[in-house]
Amino acid sequence: METHDTLHPFIFEQTDIRGNLAHLNQSYTEALAHQTLPLVIRLALGELMAASTLLTSTLKMNGAMVLQIQTSGQLKLLVVECSSKLELRATAKWDGDIADDTPFIDLIKEGQCVITLDPENSEPYQGIVPIEGDTIAQMLEGYMTRSQQLDTKLWLTCDGQQAAGMLLQKMPGVANEDEDVWNRVGILGATVKDQELQQLSIQSLIKTLFNEEDVRLFDEKPIQFRCKCSRDGVANMLKMLGQAEVEGMIAEQTVIEVNCDYCNQHYAFDAIDSAALFSDDNAQDRSQSIH
Repeated sequence: METHDTLHPFIFEQTDIRGNLAHLNQSYTEALAHQTLPLVIRLALGELMAASTLLTSTLKMNGAMVLQIQTSGQLKLLVVECSSKLELRATAKWDGDIADDTPFIDLIKEGQCVITLDPENSEPYQGIVPIEGDTIAQMLEGYMTRSQQLDTKLWLTCDGQQAAGMLLQKMPGVANEDEDVWNRVGILGATVKDQELQQLSIQSLIKTLFNEEDVRLFDEKPIQFRCKCSRDGVANMLKMLGQAEVEGMIAEQTVIEVNCDYCNQHYAFDAIDSAALFSDDNAQDRSQSIH
């Protein structure tokens, strides 16, 4: 399959209305390659991954956005992290066996949609709203309206091999004369079919949906899978537990083993590795006591 992992920004000229189109092929398959997922969850993660690239690209921020759907139903968690460079990873947690043909709405109840913005040079910001709607697109539209006060329309699709999506967004303070355009392009956007989102080029899709609108396309941006896990990261996590806790774990199980939920990378720390984690701290403490 030809890969086209790209995001295409566009605007409607002379208005405060913008849009994005995203296609995920290789990035989608690589992100889920090491996870055994029921099909309904695999499809839902694909839609959430497409949504994450669409929303992240609207932010004027260097850092990452984390999209989470948390519920008390059988599906406990969907989570996608996407950086401002459009590097993403995804995973899910659930209970029991889930048939491939299970409707997504049957898996979630009494849940919430959580979006965390994590800028590189400032404190994270988190917004939480109750889940509303039957689809991921409806849930995120509700979040953007209620939490961010941004009118947003989303169309998302995933067939288990690729994911795609389209976003339309009305900027704050949109002029009254743009309201008619917003309503019109929303109606036109709603005619899009899943197959068109997945298969048509950006130029063909814009022509199909918005042929009579004045649309300007911007340069495409690449999308790729990238996991941030590392041995140093796991080591820092163990150091946060404290030396006594880590030594207790080693005494009980000989080797501390950690698997990344996102990429399934395996990390192991034996007694020698674990002792080395705290050797520098102990040496520093001894140096300070001498002085």
